[in-house]
Amino acid sequence: MKKFKNLSIMFVAMIVFMSSCAPSGDGGNSDELSLDYEKFTLDNGLDVVLHQDESDPIVAVSILVHVGSNREKPGRTGFAHFFEHMLFQRSENVPDGGFFKNINEWGGTFNGGTWTDGTIYYEVVPKDALEKVLWMESDRMGFFINAVSLASLEGEKPVVQNEKRQRVDNQPYGHTQSVILKAMYPEGHPYNWTVIGELEDLQNATLEDVKDFYEQWYGPNNATLVIAGDINKEEVKQMVDKYFGEIPSRGIDTPMDPQPVTLDETKTFYYEDNFAQLPELRMTYPTVEQYHPDQWALDVLGQILDDGKRAPLYKAIVEEAKVAPDVSTYNSSNELAGTFTVRVRANAGTDLDSVRTVINQTFSKFDKEGFDIKDLERIKAGLETNFYNGISSVLGKAFQLASYNEYAGDPGFIEKDIANIKAVTQDDVMRVFRKYILNKNHVVTNFVPKGAADLAMEGAAMADIKEEGINEYGQSEVIEEEGDFTIVKTESSFDRSKEPAFGEEPLVTPPAIWTAQTENGIDVYGVEANELPLVNFSMRIMGGHYLDNMDKVGVANLMTDIMMEGTANKTPEELEDAIGQLGANLNMFTADEYIQVSGNCLSRNFEATMELVQEILLEPRWDEKEFDRIINQTLQSIKQRETNPNSIATVVMDRKLYGENHILGHPSIGYEDHVSSITIDDLKNFYNNYFAPNVTNYHVAGNVTQERAIQALGRLRTEWGQKEITMPSYEVPPVPSEPEVYFVDVPNAKQSVIRIARLTVPSDDPAYNEIMVANDRLGDGSSGRLFQILREEKQYTYGAYSFPGRNSMTPGTFTAFSSVKSSTTKDALDTFKDVIGNYAETYTEEDLTKTKTSMIKENARNFETLFNLLGILHNISTYGLPQDYIDQEQKTVTSATIESIQATADEYFDLSNYIFVIVGDKATQYDQLRVDGPGDPVLVDKYGNEEGVM
Repeated sequence: MKKFKNLSIMFVAMIVFMSSCAPSGDGGNSDELSLDYEKFTLDNGLDVVLHQDESDPIVAVSILVHVGSNREKPGRTGFAHFFEHMLFQRSENVPDGGFFKNINEWGGTFNGGTWTDGTIYYEVVPKDALEKVLWMESDRMGFFINAVSLASLEGEKPVVQNEKRQRVDNQPYGHTQSVILKAMYPEGHPYNWTVIGELEDLQNATLEDVKDFYEQWYGPNNATLVIAGDINKEEVKQMVDKYFGEIPSRGIDTPMDPQPVTLDETKTFYYEDNFAQLPELRMTYPTVEQYHPDQWALDVLGQILDDGKRAPLYKAIVEEAKVAPDVSTYNSSNELAGTFTVRVRANAGTDLDSVRTVINQTFSKFDKEGFDIKDLERIKAGLETNFYNGISSVLGKAFQLASYNEYAGDPGFIEKDIANIKAVTQDDVMRVFRKYILNKNHVVTNFVPKGAADLAMEGAAMADIKEEGINEYGQSEVIEEEGDFTIVKTESSFDRSKEPAFGEEPLVTPPAIWTAQTENGIDVYGVEANELPLVNFSMRIMGGHYLDNMDKVGVANLMTDIMMEGTANKTPEELEDAIGQLGANLNMFTADEYIQVSGNCLSRNFEATMELVQEILLEPRWDEKEFDRIINQTLQSIKQRETNPNSIATVVMDRKLYGENHILGHPSIGYEDHVSSITIDDLKNFYNNYFAPNVTNYHVAGNVTQERAIQALGRLRTEWGQKEITMPSYEVPPVPSEPEVYFVDVPNAKQSVIRIARLTVPSDDPAYNEIMVANDRLGDGSSGRLFQILREEKQYTYGAYSFPGRNSMTPGTFTAFSSVKSSTTKDALDTFKDVIGNYAETYTEEDLTKTKTSMIKENARNFETLFNLLGILHNISTYGLPQDYIDQEQKTVTSATIESIQATADEYFDLSNYIFVIVGDKATQYDQLRVDGPGDPVLVDKYGNEEGVM
């Protein structure tokens, strides 16, 4: 399950502003909008918030329990997060693994998350499954504890341990937060430990701990239930009363008082990180708790210091001193206390004392000179767009309402939140800077590569970090109680063992897609959706990395970076201002087969935003100073990629799938020697040769008509000339006739990354849909066999999945993957072979029924957001699919038989045709694989090269 560092960070990306009436076509005025929700409280203390949204036949259910890691005790750290995991197992009336299996099979999605101050559970399902979800959620809130056995407790411990290995131990800088918290907060303070806690504490958790935690914190009186979407409020109220009303109040529901801290001195630590290639400096200052009057000014300060070309730290660190490719600053105000962080991941070999000096000098200058009011205006201008961006997601609405109700005591607090942000002044920002940051004591961490302690600041003390040994915690012995474990059922006013039936099947109405072509050959695809005053759009210029020169891989990637750095008529700073003043979001990136310009703006600013797109595409600036910065930034990214086990596995797999003579056998970001040799003329040549309207697809979704969308292309219709562009032809290697196994050594890796893949068919081939249908029960989500067996049954991993990939100019891929505990590498690989290899002969009629149910019902979620709609348009244009391709996929599902699934599995899931890549600790794992693997593994380096590795 997800682990949220804190809820406020999660909600920054999901800020929602809900309207009680449809916005006007010109975008309306945010000041005229009001919250639309209904709140009531059951007799047992459960707060219930309803939001009705009939735009799509789906509902989101969210339960926020007011208990996070701040409610734990020393010696039992990580327990709130562990308990979240436990609640996904079973309850008195929901069978083992019910959430993992049921929600996906009902066409929905689900997850949970724990952070310092709370735990949230959520589902998004077609509306006919709402009562089923309420049945399950109420059962684990009120009827859970009698279903917990010693076996289920011990069985979940390895899963959480694997999550920690994957997210902390096997990641660069993964231990930084632990060092900061222990130094920032005194022993016993609720924020002294990380959310995921210590493995030793988790290992010692007992059944009594589980029962105490449940009784103390999981009462309905300590939670908020939100239901948002296509609902009938009166019917939902009856359901809520039926399923939750009889659960008794219990435990503690009193919020904790704030516990902000101050530091008597600045504390400085260093650590040699096994996975870091670049030295990183973090400076963390104690600030204020959530909703403290100074929070909003501190939030703005974080953006003022690092966001934009005029940002003081960006100018000093990136442009002037050139000690790092970027810098980030941010305020994190949580329920009890807050912190303000400055983070710089410096260039390779940079002494962190020099970075600290630049930061201190910049702070002194900022204290004297302040900042430009335009930056404050730009930040505020983006608020309205960001508020609206969450509206098309019912889950975003549910999150927001739950958070404000539980922590501010008012689901409608967003109105005050917005007003407080808008009220921030220049004087406010400078005041909190001087009060909390300038010359104030703080915690400094220096994380440097192994063997590079000399890069850490002088006088730094070595951080006390306990790293798990590779075989320190063996697989948990699943211990059953003596005799058969029997669940003692709690009395209820109705038979809770009976799963509710589906409600009335929702009517799914696919969007009306319009198409056109401009005089100069731009293919245009659009969907008009007027619920919100927003427009999402993109332009895909076909080619991308596919058109890179094999001798200079990375040109396309660099070109998309440089083209966002000003235009012929605007400096990089002026372009940034122009975008910011519109409250728009614009970005550009390179993919394997295309270059994409993406945008998001208020409908009323659509034409003005598109004028900037025209300028970017037709009048590039080719700024030499920015080019030098981007080259350096890319080189640092390449260094970081070389220590990330998942990135390594991807690079090696691509090399082995496509071969060194195919451009897709090389990473789009390039190699150090290639990138270092690229000149700005190489970028100009790529632009002149391969940018043309006749290879461009333009997509628009949102509050804009077809006529407006086409007219907004402006000069891109009239001044952009066609070119004859021929896509290169590459020979695609045949699939192997026997398994190929490759091993990459990452010394002391706590997990092994396993990737298993082969080439299949282009995505417009009918077989693509057949593979997608066949994969549903194999690896498409938590109900798939890979997840169920590798995680739930054997506890080797935090998750295991498989998926078919889409390509238009080459065959697609089919990939299965996981990250497993190092000591289980061989066993996990054997399990992959068993599950995939025997899939065809073990596929059942029940599997087929569940596939048809889930894949047909999930169609209700395909059209929910503007992002979803734009994705549909992308698939149609990029992969040459018909407008009704989703209907075609559904026909493949409905016509599938056991025999057709088995035939597809026999052809495409035959492991003799697969390539295996394992990235892990050679010293402990390699020899085991040689004894009994799918084939003797070949040692390769981080780019798949065999020479000189043995």
